[in-house]
Amino acid sequence: MSSISTALEQPAESKLHRNIDWRGAFWVASGVPALVLFSIGGIAGTTGTLAFLIWTASMIMGFLQSFTYAEIAGLFPNKSGGASIYGATAWLRYSKFIAPLSVWCNWFAWSPVLSLGCSIAAAYILNALAPVPLFTDASPDVVAYIAAHAGTSAADAVTAVTAAATPAIRNWTLFSHTLGPVSFTFNATFFIGAVLMLIIFSIQHRGILGTANVQKYIGLLVIIPMLIVGVVPIFTGQINWANFSPLVPLAAAYAPEPGSWNIAGWTLVFGGMFIAAWSTYGFETAVCYTSEFKNPGTDTFKAIFYSGLLCMLLFILVPFTFQGVLGLNGMLATPIVDGSGVADALAGMVGGGHLIHSLLVMLMILALVLCIMTAMAGSSRTLYQGSVDGWLPRYLSHVNEHGAPTRAMWTDLCFNLIVLAIASADATSFFFILAVSNCGYIIFNFLNLNAGWIHRIDNGHIARPWKAPSWLLGIGAIFAYVNAIFMGAGAKVWNPMALWAGLITAALIIPVFCYRHYIQDGGKFPPHMLADLGMTSSDLAVKKAGILPYLTLIAGVAVMLIANWLFVI
Repeated sequence: MSSISTALEQPAESKLHRNIDWRGAFWVASGVPALVLFSIGGIAGTTGTLAFLIWTASMIMGFLQSFTYAEIAGLFPNKSGGASIYGATAWLRYSKFIAPLSVWCNWFAWSPVLSLGCSIAAAYILNALAPVPLFTDASPDVVAYIAAHAGTSAADAVTAVTAAATPAIRNWTLFSHTLGPVSFTFNATFFIGAVLMLIIFSIQHRGILGTANVQKYIGLLVIIPMLIVGVVPIFTGQINWANFSPLVPLAAAYAPEPGSWNIAGWTLVFGGMFIAAWSTYGFETAVCYTSEFKNPGTDTFKAIFYSGLLCMLLFILVPFTFQGVLGLNGMLATPIVDGSGVADALAGMVGGGHLIHSLLVMLMILALVLCIMTAMAGSSRTLYQGSVDGWLPRYLSHVNEHGAPTRAMWTDLCFNLIVLAIASADATSFFFILAVSNCGYIIFNFLNLNAGWIHRIDNGHIARPWKAPSWLLGIGAIFAYVNAIFMGAGAKVWNPMALWAGLITAALIIPVFCYRHYIQDGGKFPPHMLADLGMTSSDLAVKKAGILPYLTLIAGVAVMLIANWLFVI
């Protein structure tokens, strides 16, 4: 018997604990709406006045897709790790290598939330503790500088005076370097972000019940201000309806001139839909905790459904208000695009003076901490269950006395310290990481949306605690190809190398899986992997779906490549 025993056979101290109901998972997933802060500026910069529609359309797609995930999650009451784990089993009959691809892609899509969130939160903290001073042409320091340096323009004088008055910590760097398409640096943002990451790790070390309890209170502190920010400007008349027209793409990214609905315009739109998916689809993490639910049969659907409703509200409301108040030029400002000024902008929408402004900025920092906690909880369980099921190295299957998968959490932490050094360098590096990780997320969604109908064909006899209407499964399968278009056409908007870097990163699972499966396990899967389905490895030889899964994969690759060739900027 493998040293990794089944969820049913494991002693209590070496498996995840059934400590929460759907409400606990809801609060753990409540960090997802804060993901809007990651890319609200970037999407506005690439799609212009269409930004609020991009968020709305993406959120509706994510909500409809979630019903497929709710059904397949119900098939596995003894597994954690999220939809990728449940969907991977559907593909196992058709390829040993496609199945772990789903798990791997979901992990490297979710895991960078830790580093990206910590980099933004660190920037907010720096802005609060060591702000860059603001000068104008009429500032006494600028006037004195011009007088002392005859012939200097006002703009150059403002730049020089600002540089001289900027706190030294803002420019301090221990080490920096450029590697390929990205840079990395060990600066103040990196070290503040690393401290935040360690604090979050210590909270999650106590297990899912402790994490859910902490996140409930942080979630309330975050969701309420986000609702306030979304609603107050509407009732105070700050919405300028002219900011929503003309409804055409930009002529070029990060420039205010309107374009047209041509190939270049559609490419920018698909780029926006591509990166928005990384945030709006994310509430599917609510089903990461199935084996930790007290009653998985009923808790699974409720967790993802109510999390989806919360996200539907905030992902539509906040971008709408953001655009209505700031307008196109405001959204294209550098602090908005790179994310460092988003909290200031949102806080400024509700007014109330310096105290209220500072309070809301700090609450936005808490919002980032909340989504980082959500990501660490979900991604570490993906690694854990991937190890238990035979996809990933064995050492990841360890849990501590609180039922927390600590070795998976440490792996997440170490990986994200590397990514944090890249994200801390500049906005270009930040969005490169975001685009690469989202390539993995689109691949995972493609495989899992099709896993819904594959499970129906191959495992249709198994009782489902909740069964999605067939038309919703069909819509999910169609959306799988729509997402492939977003990836093929839109990834290049964020970096010319993003798509190919994402595909290479996805392919890294092959040597990892080969090591676990062929070297550690001798070419056999753990006997318990299919226990929830009442199957053994010999049952995998029956392929009721025939060649349909293979045709699905070929069509998905073809759609992605055609979109990449057709849509150019």
